[in-house]
Amino acid sequence: MRETLIEPFRRVWAAFERRLFPVPSSDRLFNLYRDRHPELDRPEAPAIRRRNLWRYLAAYETPPPVFLLAEAPGPWGCRFSGVPLTSEAQLLDPDFPLVGEASGLSERPHREYSARIYWRVMRPYFPRFFTWSTVPLHPHRPGVPLSIRTPTQREVRDWLPLVADLIEALKPAQVIAIGRKAEFALQSLGVRCTYVRHPSQGGARLFEAGVRALLGDS
Repeated sequence: MRETLIEPFRRVWAAFERRLFPVPSSDRLFNLYRDRHPELDRPEAPAIRRRNLWRYLAAYETPPPVFLLAEAPGPWGCRFSGVPLTSEAQLLDPDFPLVGEASGLSERPHREYSARIYWRVMRPYFPRFFTWSTVPLHPHRPGVPLSIRTPTQREVRDWLPLVADLIEALKPAQVIAIGRKAEFALQSLGVRCTYVRHPSQGGARLFEAGVRALLGDS
């Protein structure tokens, strides 16, 4: 696969290096691209997840016209893969359109329900779309590293500059908010978007219907 980035994604990567990679984790937000949990992650896990993210960006030969903004990394998906709404198991599948490595200590690669549903629906449209997270750190409950919680509005606001950088770099023709937190973020930036239901917590059918209504048949 290509290991270089087209110009818009070079700007995206520069934004990651400036705004995302250096940010330390807290007791409520885990920066998967900077830090590791000694009982959950391989010693080189942050570097693996950054490589997976680079390969994700390198998969695009032209700027994608559709930008989808999700909520935040889940504990079994992006938390270990480094790619939004994508699991380790998917990156290791030779039939999957993206490639990557596992960063977790588990003998079996992590799998995530939302990631499976997301790519079942979105795969026919790839690479016409790019997906990112409103809050790119994993939000968890204090002391429970593999839990998940809804990001606060303050956390969403803290990451608005990065979302703005990505939209400015990619200049998508269409912006889709996956869930209400993403919709709030985009509206806060003054970006016109269309809301679709998040595929988690029973939203799979509504997510699929919303996407197909917006993007049509592949």
